[in-house]
Amino acid sequence: MENLGQFLPMILIFAVAYFFMIRPQMKRQKDEKKFAADLKRGDRVITKSGLHGKVLELNDKDYSCVLETMAGKLKFDRTAISMELSKKLNTTPTEKK
Repeated sequence: MENLGQFLPMILIFAVAYFFMIRPQMKRQKDEKKFAADLKRGDRVITKSGLHGKVLELNDKDYSCVLETMAGKLKFDRTAISMELSKKLNTTPTEKK
């Protein structure tokens, strides 16, 4: 029983680290993977580098996509897509609250 008292602070530190650091990161990775898999042609997106564009082609073979931008067509890896603008642009101000 005395040994449990010695290890209790370490167990509590691990539990706090898991619930505040590890678990949210795993959830975020899962959401990003689902988002990349749910992309479809015609979606307006922003890349992680800030480039705005519209999805023209999706290639499942090498997990890439072609975006149409003001500069022309550019090929990106799907993991480089940050967020979709199509859904954000279609929401009304009352839905954002």
